[in-house]
Amino acid sequence: MTASSTRRTTAHTRTAAVGAIAVAGALILTGCGDQTDKGSDGASESSTSAAPLAGKLPADIKKAGVIKVGSDIAYPPVEYMESGKAVGIDPDIAEALGKQLGVKFDFQNGKFAQLIVGLQSNRFNVIMSAMNDTKDRQTGIDDNGKKVGNGIDFVDYFTAGTSILVQKGNPKGIKSLDDLCGQVVALQQGTTSEGIAKKQSTKCKKDGKKAITLQTFDTDPEALLRLKQGASVADLNDFPVAAYNAKTAGGGNDFEVVGDQIEAGPYGVGVSKENTQLRDAIQAAMNAIIKNGEYTKIMEKWNVTDGAVTEAKINGG
Repeated sequence: MTASSTRRTTAHTRTAAVGAIAVAGALILTGCGDQTDKGSDGASESSTSAAPLAGKLPADIKKAGVIKVGSDIAYPPVEYMESGKAVGIDPDIAEALGKQLGVKFDFQNGKFAQLIVGLQSNRFNVIMSAMNDTKDRQTGIDDNGKKVGNGIDFVDYFTAGTSILVQKGNPKGIKSLDDLCGQVVALQQGTTSEGIAKKQSTKCKKDGKKAITLQTFDTDPEALLRLKQGASVADLNDFPVAAYNAKTAGGGNDFEVVGDQIEAGPYGVGVSKENTQLRDAIQAAMNAIIKNGEYTKIMEKWNVTDGAVTEAKINGG
């Protein structure tokens, strides 16, 4: 699943109380705070050590009790913000993984096209963002076929293809990729969908037709807005995301999905190639939740059982 996957952070403020009683109370709480913090650390360590797969984690992450997740949090139902919190398929899976590993998965928002760079510069420990596991991403090849880095590893956990989303009623009569020749298509930058659209545009020209005019955006909601306004004839994104938007946008009156899924492949949790211990720990935790049924419950909750896997493979794309 574009899906994304379009994603953010929230700032919090704290108001200080004034007055002798408040100051005294603050001093008391400060003293208690030192003890509470120590107790909290101990509780965290106890929780981590009690988790069945905690021992597989790298020592620094186990000590911190947190796995920082890079994600584009605007790709429902895979991940999106609700009441200031990341929710969706990926956050639910992350929570289940956290129970196995004894850590919290902390989702941090970023632009999808920059997530791999963020991972490689250690801003994140992993990526969970409806990111397709592809050979190019594994080996560090960009959309133009150029080598841009060492690539990343993936722990595969879902299967999704690309779908074509059009305005409700399909006024332009779009049925397949071939119908997009000479048309304007809006989509999210840096996604597998963009690669599919570029490939199709090349095919259009070889077939003697006009190329596709691509409008790319940082987030999928921006692309969807262009489609809703009629400024494009279609948006390409992952099937669970396309289906979700067709069902929910405008009360189900804005969009519809046409045609079959295109080039179905696995979503993966992205991990740095240098961090094989974390990669293997996540794979073990993923297989554990598949085996114990938590994974299936999440798939059923979000109505995406068609994309479920029976085993978490590494670099299966």
